[in-house]
Amino acid sequence: MIEYYDISGCYILRPWAMSIWEVMQTFFDAEIKKMKIKNCYFPLFVSSGVLQKEKDHIEGFAPEVAWVTKSGESELEMPIAIRPTSETVMYPYFSKWIRGHRDLPLRLNQWCNVVRWEFSNPTPFIRSREFLWQEGHTAFATKEEADTEVLDILELYRRIYEEFLAVPVIKGKKSEHEKFAGGLYTTTVEAFVPNTGRGVQGATSHCLGQNFAKMFEINFENEKGEKAMVWQNSWAYTTRTIGVMIMVHGDDKGLVLPPKVASVQVIVIPVPYKDADMQGIFDACADTVKSLNEAGIRAEADFRDNYSPGWKYSNWEMKGVPLRIEIGPKDFANKQVRVVRRDNASKSDIPMADLVEKVKDMLNNIQQSLFDIATQKRDACIQVVHTWEEFAEALGQKKMILAPWCDEEEVEKDVKARTKGDMGAAKSLCTPFEQPELPEGTLCFASGKPAKKWTYWGRSY
Repeated sequence: MIEYYDISGCYILRPWAMSIWEVMQTFFDAEIKKMKIKNCYFPLFVSSGVLQKEKDHIEGFAPEVAWVTKSGESELEMPIAIRPTSETVMYPYFSKWIRGHRDLPLRLNQWCNVVRWEFSNPTPFIRSREFLWQEGHTAFATKEEADTEVLDILELYRRIYEEFLAVPVIKGKKSEHEKFAGGLYTTTVEAFVPNTGRGVQGATSHCLGQNFAKMFEINFENEKGEKAMVWQNSWAYTTRTIGVMIMVHGDDKGLVLPPKVASVQVIVIPVPYKDADMQGIFDACADTVKSLNEAGIRAEADFRDNYSPGWKYSNWEMKGVPLRIEIGPKDFANKQVRVVRRDNASKSDIPMADLVEKVKDMLNNIQQSLFDIATQKRDACIQVVHTWEEFAEALGQKKMILAPWCDEEEVEKDVKARTKGDMGAAKSLCTPFEQPELPEGTLCFASGKPAKKWTYWGRSY
C-alpha cells in the first residue's frame, strides 16, 4: 500500500493504494459534476499577508503551517506558506469573479495535496504531513442554497464510506469547539474503529456562513440592485478514507478489500502437479481471466513460476483480494474451479460454465457482508450513558459513548481536561442528525445542567 519515506510523516502511495483513491475519485468527481460543480486548480503557495487576513481561521491552522523561508542560500523577504487548506488562497479571487447575482452560484472543486506539519506520532493514511484530498469551495446568494449543498455533499461522503469502503458512518454536526475554524457550522461523517476504540472524522462539509465573505469582501449586487454578501461552503475528504477502511476490515492475515475498491477483485492461481497437463491448466486460467474481464470483473492470473501456490495464496490474502480462484488438475478435468473468499475463507467448487454469474454474486455478497459485520461490531461498541461515572467507565472500555449534553463549550473543555491521560483525552465526536428521544428533565452527563441534545463522545484519531 505505502512505502515509508525519509521525511517523517510523508509516505509513498504505491499503485495498490492509489487505485483505491482513483475509484473514489471517479465516483465523487462524476457526482459533483452532475451538481454543476467544476474542477480547477489553485497554487500550492500562500503569501503570509493573505494567510493572516482571516484571524480565527489561521489560528486554527497556525501550528501546522509549513513555511518556505529561503531560495537557494538567500532568505526570502517574505516567507511563503504551503497551503494547509485553500480558503485564503481562493477567496481573494472569488471577490474578483463575483460581481452580480448572475455570477452565482460559484461552485469549484480541486484535487490536490496539502501540507500540515506540526504534530507528533504520524500514522500512515490517518495522520500524515502531506496528503491528497479534494476540496470544494462554493458561494451562493442565499443561506438556504448553502445549507442544501452542505447536506448533499455530506450524503456523497456517506456513500463513499458505506457503499464503496463498506464502513458504517454516523452523519452529524460538530460542536462549536470542534467545528472548522472560522466557519459557521461543520457537518461530518464519523467512523469508529472497534479494535482501537477510537473515532475517526471521516469527511467534513462546512457552512462558512459570511465570515470569509466579510474578510475578503466577496459582495454582489442582488436582483433588487442592493449590495449583499455571499454565503459560502467548503468541504473535503482525504486519503484518510483508505486508512479507515484498512483498520475497520483488516485482520491478522493483512488487508481485506471491499470488492468495489479492489483493483484486483479476483486472482486466478494455477496449481501445478507432477505429470499434469500444465499447459491446459495455464490456458484455463487465462480463459477464466478473459471471461471475467469481459464481464466487467477486475481479474488477473498469477503465472509466476518462482513461487509456490501456497506462497501465492498467502501473498494475495495479505493484499486483500476479495476472491481467489484455484485451478489444478482435478479442477481442469472436471471443468470447474475452486473459489476461496478472503473475508471468511469459505471455499466452493463452481462449474466453469456458471463462473461469471457466481463470481458477480459472491463479490456483491462480500461487499454487503463486510458492511454488515462492520456495522455489528461498531454498534456493539456504542454505549448510552447518563452520568459521569458511567461515562468514565465506558471510556475505559474503549466505547463510542452516546450521552445527553448541555451543549456548552466550557463543559466540553472540562471533559477533555478531566479525561486527559496516556490514551488521549475524550472529546465530542458529533451530534447525530438522528436524535433519540430526550425526555424532559434529562440532565447533562458532565455538568448536571439540563441536556439539550444527545452527542457521541470518545477518543479520536
